[in-house]
Amino acid sequence: MAEFFVRRPIVAMVIAIVTVIIGLVALSRLPIAQYPEITPPMVTVSATYTGASAINVEQSVATPIEQKVNGVEDMIYMRSINSSDGRLNLEVSFEVGTDLDMANVLTQNRVSEAQASLPEEVKRLGVTVKKKLSFPLLLISVISPKGTYDEEFLTNYATINIIDELARIRGVGLAEVLGSTITEYAMRIWIKPDQLAKLGLTVPDITTAIQHQNVLVPAGQIGGAPAPPGTDFTYTVQTAGRFETSEEFGKVVVRSNPDGSQVLLRDVAEIELGTQNYLISARLDGAASALLQVFQLPDANGLEVARKVLEAMDRISERFPQDLEYVISLDTTKPITAGIREIVITLFQAVTLVILVVYIFLQSARATLIPTLTVPVSLIGTFAVFPLLGFSVNTLSLLGLVLAIGIVVDDAIVVVEAVSAKMEGGMSAHDATIEAMREVSGPIVATSLALIAVFVPVAAMGGITGRLYQQ
Repeated sequence: MAEFFVRRPIVAMVIAIVTVIIGLVALSRLPIAQYPEITPPMVTVSATYTGASAINVEQSVATPIEQKVNGVEDMIYMRSINSSDGRLNLEVSFEVGTDLDMANVLTQNRVSEAQASLPEEVKRLGVTVKKKLSFPLLLISVISPKGTYDEEFLTNYATINIIDELARIRGVGLAEVLGSTITEYAMRIWIKPDQLAKLGLTVPDITTAIQHQNVLVPAGQIGGAPAPPGTDFTYTVQTAGRFETSEEFGKVVVRSNPDGSQVLLRDVAEIELGTQNYLISARLDGAASALLQVFQLPDANGLEVARKVLEAMDRISERFPQDLEYVISLDTTKPITAGIREIVITLFQAVTLVILVVYIFLQSARATLIPTLTVPVSLIGTFAVFPLLGFSVNTLSLLGLVLAIGIVVDDAIVVVEAVSAKMEGGMSAHDATIEAMREVSGPIVATSLALIAVFVPVAAMGGITGRLYQQ
């Protein structure tokens, strides 16, 4: 094989060029991170049982779901949190390297099996199954510097006008407003217990009245088929829809008395437009804000995703009303950029140092040129196999390349020194190269196999330790 490439150097050069091109193309598409994916992927199951205590949630909701989800494929463990406001949050962790999308589907299937055992109130509100990524890529705060808008307005503005566009960006796994599911606008009805007691009413009476009267009633059509001959037009009758203001809700009839009087909702409750829940509050330097979380996909380039998100925020901010701004509260790509930059500098320093050492020992600029060309080809070509192995460009993988420089240059020095010795004995460069390769090919292959015998078994370890050593 060595003689083949010596006799046909153009083939060797073409292979080197193709290797570099493939490596550069692969490098441009590789995800960039500070560390490899070593945290177990997680799927969360969320449900709400309105009015239930933590014990009620544990007995009626958590237990049926846990019994079905327990033992799902590749699951490591799970943890559930039942709160006194009727909320369940079940976190299911999977083996490192598990496909998060498939884990989400498998968990969803198990939760579907538990649906029949859940209370009707829980099923009506829905059980949510989402894949949970380890940490947000960006945290973006939408603020009103002069205090023109309150937190409810900021949260709803971000939910309606910002979050959908961010979620469509390629590489974004999840974009959400923190607490948006419980801080959205809602009509708050604050019951007056003393008034209910005086009138002999209960909370179910009020909820029933609202459900029966706050509905969309189909009023039908005028002139619809079948119609008498000569009917040329059809008109759809439009009636008032659902209630929208507190005044409209206040006119809901809770009870009609025998004397013709009525008990209205405003007589037994305070009604206002507020938020669905008041459990979460976002602040930036003490001021009200809406906090947006942006998560990247596991195989996405974090730096590229962050750049696109910031570009999108610049575009969206042009449509902001007055006294509305956004601030990047957390950018996790900054330590990634700094860490990668230092490793790249170390990489170039290592290449320079190796070339200098080769020149000092061989005392020949021509001989030094060989490692100078082969080392970059080998390193860049290595990136071509990164996608096949599931690697990302991170601190550990680049440190591995720094260590690999010494191994690559070792082989190059052995070959160049052997060729130089043959040429000093009077042989031509062509014959010296062929003869030297016949002598050193065996030892070089043996050395490479010895190194593989050391590294491969360690890289075959499972779990987090194996993922670290694989890099």
